[in-house]
Amino acid sequence: MSSQKSTAAADAAVRREPRRQRGRDRVAALLQAGAAVFAEKGYEATTMTEVAARAGASIGSLYQFFPSKEALADALLAGYGEQVLAGLQAVEARAARLSVPDLADALIDLLVGLKQERVAALALIEARRDAAAQPLALRDALRAGVARILALRAPGLPPERALAMAIVVLLQMKAAAALGTEPGLKARTAALAELRRMTRLYLAEGLGQA
Repeated sequence: MSSQKSTAAADAAVRREPRRQRGRDRVAALLQAGAAVFAEKGYEATTMTEVAARAGASIGSLYQFFPSKEALADALLAGYGEQVLAGLQAVEARAARLSVPDLADALIDLLVGLKQERVAALALIEARRDAAAQPLALRDALRAGVARILALRAPGLPPERALAMAIVVLLQMKAAAALGTEPGLKARTAALAELRRMTRLYLAEGLGQA
């Protein structure tokens, strides 16, 4: 009996996927609202009622697509990962045509450009230890992707060196993103410019190109 109840609860918690464009647009608006509220208030303090209100939707509409706050958080984390990896793939597609300074800027800009999404994702990761596998998988995918990009720019770069450099570059990307979200940070623009300069010099030296 209890197993039947558990199965029913699990079935009820399955997220509904919209089939029409109108439904997809509604889901996008709900996700955007969820990211904004999670970024502002954190996971624990956020309520589904607030998310629905921010999206200008009814609470029933929100629950129709996201049956729980956990389901909404999972969707946001997955969506953030997809956005980041899609951005990295776009950089990879043009890496061979970019100068080293432009490549450094493109990598730095990747996470900086996802300010609200990143703040929300970090809040969810911090609050939901049960979702720890998602950020670890994303981190590994980003390291591998950056390593591929570096190997494209320097075909003779040993794989071990490419991965080591990718780990350092990803740390610089995260540092740049953190500069953009720290409240009241003085000299934010100047600090970001210094980080860009550091990344350009690091890649120029590591890839053997100016």
